[in-house]
Amino acid sequence: MAMDDGEERGPEPVGAPGPEELPRLDSLREKVEYMVEKTFPGRKISGRVFAELVRDRGGSLSHSYFSNILAGKVTQPSEDILKALGLGFGVDWRFFKEESEVVDDVVAGLQFLAKRRTGEISGVAGRGLDDDGLPPELLRFALSLLEDAAREKDGPGAGGAGGAVGEIPR
Repeated sequence: MAMDDGEERGPEPVGAPGPEELPRLDSLREKVEYMVEKTFPGRKISGRVFAELVRDRGGSLSHSYFSNILAGKVTQPSEDILKALGLGFGVDWRFFKEESEVVDDVVAGLQFLAKRRTGEISGVAGRGLDDDGLPPELLRFALSLLEDAAREKDGPGAGGAGGAVGEIPR
């Protein structure tokens, strides 16, 4: 993808694409190329301009790292890089995660909600949560605590669902 130091305007607002609009985007490179095309329609944007845009929005991403993503040299960046891409494009950073990671996050969240509905989790108190809520790792940990508590309550080898569990300690 050719890029130059064109005008330094911010990205056009991008609505969340519907399932019928979103092409199959398997790699990070494909996702970033797609977002460049949709966010800056008809314009070429350099890695330097994009890096500056990210910096202006409170993130950090080097122009060379962005170029390496577009060249396909970077395939599994850190979560901080994904968040920087999200800032630059004005979208949820999880768009750039690998599909398997997103699926794991969704499954953990659904399991947590199901246990909340059945009463296995009666309350959760969290401190210092951000806009993303409970991270998937914490959800999986909470679920494992519930499973352990259920096994202890039912006795060895019971494998039952167990009863309601009170508030998870902070």
